[in-house]
Amino acid sequence: MQSFNDLKIDSSWTLFLDRDGVINKRLINDYVKNIDEFEFLPGVEKSIARLTKIFGKIFVVTNQRGIARKLMTLEDLLLINDFMLRKIENAGGKIDKVYFCPHDRNEGCGCRKPAPGMAFKAQQEFCGIDFSKSIMVGDTDSDIEFGKNAGMITVHITTEDVGGLKAGSLYEFTRMLTFPG
Repeated sequence: MQSFNDLKIDSSWTLFLDRDGVINKRLINDYVKNIDEFEFLPGVEKSIARLTKIFGKIFVVTNQRGIARKLMTLEDLLLINDFMLRKIENAGGKIDKVYFCPHDRNEGCGCRKPAPGMAFKAQQEFCGIDFSKSIMVGDTDSDIEFGKNAGMITVHITTEDVGGLKAGSLYEFTRMLTFPG
């Protein structure tokens, strides 16, 4: 597979999105701990609205280690997620569910990316998810490993030469899908 054109994506496909660095601005050496720190990256809300018309299901899969480190609470995360989902819905998009891992790296939970636990949970809860017809979009190596561990096609959000499918942003990924060539 060389390009997005080759994928022939339709509503039978599923899209998995990382959050920090794909949907919102990643805070360097910190965590988004409240709504005031959550900032959508340019074009994301409209991009997700367009992606909603292409993919059958869209999920967010995010590691939230800040909970385990007691830098934020589960309630803080749920408020951030609700804010994000409301803004996306107001722009015409839909996220079917947000899956998150609240555990620290050493807990061996099976849900922390790059382990594919969140993908398997989505597959259990939503009928018809075929990982060979799923795309994981992420900005870190663990996101890409997560997608590969579940058998998904992966798209690395980066400007670096990493090989494989890549895009500079979620907005660029969306443009490549909707305006191929």
